[in-house]
Amino acid sequence: MSSNGIAKQARPDPSSFVIFGVTGDLTHRLVIPALYNLAEANLLPDHFCIAGVVRKQMSPDALRDSLMQGLRTYAARPVRDDVAQQLLGCLTCIEADPSDPASFDRMRQQLERAEENRATAGNRLFYLATPPNAFAPIARELGRAGLLREDNGYWRRLVIEKPFGTDLASAKALNDELLKVADEHQLYRIDHYLGKETVQNILVLRFANGMFEPIWNRNHIDHIQITVDEKLAVGHRGSFYDATGALRDMVPNHLFQLLSLVAMEPPARFDAHTVRTCKAEVLAAIQTQSEAEALENSVRGQYRAGHAGDQTIADYRKTEKVAPDSTTETYAALKLTIDNWRWADVPFYLRTGKALGAKRTEVAIKFKEAPFAMFRDTPVDRLSQNYLVIGIEPVEGITLQFNTKVPGPSIAIDGVEMKFRYKDYFHAAPSTGYETLIYDCMIGDNILFQRADSVEAGWQAVQPFLDAWKKSGDKGLTFYKAGSDGPDASEALLARDGRNWRKPC
Repeated sequence: MSSNGIAKQARPDPSSFVIFGVTGDLTHRLVIPALYNLAEANLLPDHFCIAGVVRKQMSPDALRDSLMQGLRTYAARPVRDDVAQQLLGCLTCIEADPSDPASFDRMRQQLERAEENRATAGNRLFYLATPPNAFAPIARELGRAGLLREDNGYWRRLVIEKPFGTDLASAKALNDELLKVADEHQLYRIDHYLGKETVQNILVLRFANGMFEPIWNRNHIDHIQITVDEKLAVGHRGSFYDATGALRDMVPNHLFQLLSLVAMEPPARFDAHTVRTCKAEVLAAIQTQSEAEALENSVRGQYRAGHAGDQTIADYRKTEKVAPDSTTETYAALKLTIDNWRWADVPFYLRTGKALGAKRTEVAIKFKEAPFAMFRDTPVDRLSQNYLVIGIEPVEGITLQFNTKVPGPSIAIDGVEMKFRYKDYFHAAPSTGYETLIYDCMIGDNILFQRADSVEAGWQAVQPFLDAWKKSGDKGLTFYKAGSDGPDASEALLARDGRNWRKPC
């Protein structure tokens, strides 16, 4: 492993990196800082250029200055001037707009000139850091202009940010549009959660440790909890969020990526096709619920005014560009089941929300209780719950919670934890989480990226909830105070099954 915490060492092929939405927030906050970190780790091609696509004419110097300012503001580590200058020194600025087809023909010509100057050998990676409504129009024009055509040994790849669709129908429509102009192997549907070390480590934890895989099934596991809590409120994203909500924003992508890694069958080989097939199969096995079942097995909440730490948070409905009578959920909790041999009768509880008391992302595997008979004639009246907890944010690590005897002459039992923390064992430089994913795009490794069938299977699973919530309007919408743990109804969702959400120790 390198000093920068990036395990792969091979240099990618020469290529041009074309960014649509180059002036936007995503590019400034994450994409350029990730490219910088790769450059510092010597993991960019020797022959490389960045092409920033703008809708309105902009000078290369003005764009370069803007990206440099963003890099210095959002970099995850101290910025070395020599590396930054070298990275942005290969920047070219191209004007193109999907509403003007001729501009894409001009872009092709400009790209070819830049590629000749930088000796990038014709390989191109197109990164769509744009609003979702621009994905299909841009892809259509790239296809029409021949910019995605792979010939003469060149590769052409298209990277698409989330959200990938807003429901099952729109996800299918977008997949259909993309597959008209590109083959599946050219498409990289990116989810930054999969760039996190702990998420990638789920496969290693399961399949490289003989102590875990034999008990990773319905015979030993009682249930699984997946939590993505956010402390931040909606903020300035009111317009986007009110049209989206917590379910669409987080569940079909982030939470289902975690679920698929935790629940997938062991792949026969560790290659992209096999791993992605196993992930798609487990998502397809999620039981499709009726609308009545979806209402019974879900909670949707919306935050009211409160405090999260030192921050005062107003009612969600008072957020700028949010409807005053909005029924959009800022919190969602679901109970799902997977219809296969491994997970029969094992519930999966998923929850995510905004404006909560703490930021936390984790997967908690709750094991079944041990037989209690041997302690019948002792003072022991309860056992602590056994959890294997995979922590992703804010602390990356793995915790095992188990029972042990309290020192003393009598039999008393208490729950304790064994903790592994990445930072205690590995000294990796801070990163954005995008480095691994962008690097994989460049080398053509799509193992961490969703395939079309996986995307559609995820939307298939959440569609009943979307439909049921839309029909019920404000009926069933619950409220919670900002800075709390979420709505009380979320606790009741588990309590009726004799279970409860895990509380951090």
